[in-house]
Amino acid sequence: IHLICDAIALRRVIAFYYDASLRRVEPHQLGYDHDGDLTLSAWQLSGGSGVGWRDFHLASISAPTITAEHFAGPRAGYSLQNKKMRRILCGL
Repeated sequence: IHLICDAIALRRVIAFYYDASLRRVEPHQLGYDHDGDLTLSAWQLSGGSGVGWRDFHLASISAPTITAEHFAGPRAGYSLQNKKMRRILCGL
C-alpha cells in the first residue's frame, strides 16, 4: 500500500506482474471498491490488454516496483470521486 501511495504522490510509473503479464502503469488512485477489494486505478502503459484505464486488485499484483520514470499528471477521464471506489486511501 505504501509503495503505491508513494508512487502516486511522486507521480512515478510502477511495474508489476498481473495475470502472469508484466504491466507498466501510471498509478492514479488506491482504495477499496464496492466489493471490499483493495484496488488500484491506473493508466496502463504496457502489458496485458494494451493502453488505457484499468483497475487492478492488489491481491493479484506481484513484485511491484517503483520505476525511475515520471508522469506529468492525471490522464483524461480521471476523477478523485471515482464511482467504483467505496473508500479512497490515496490519489492524485
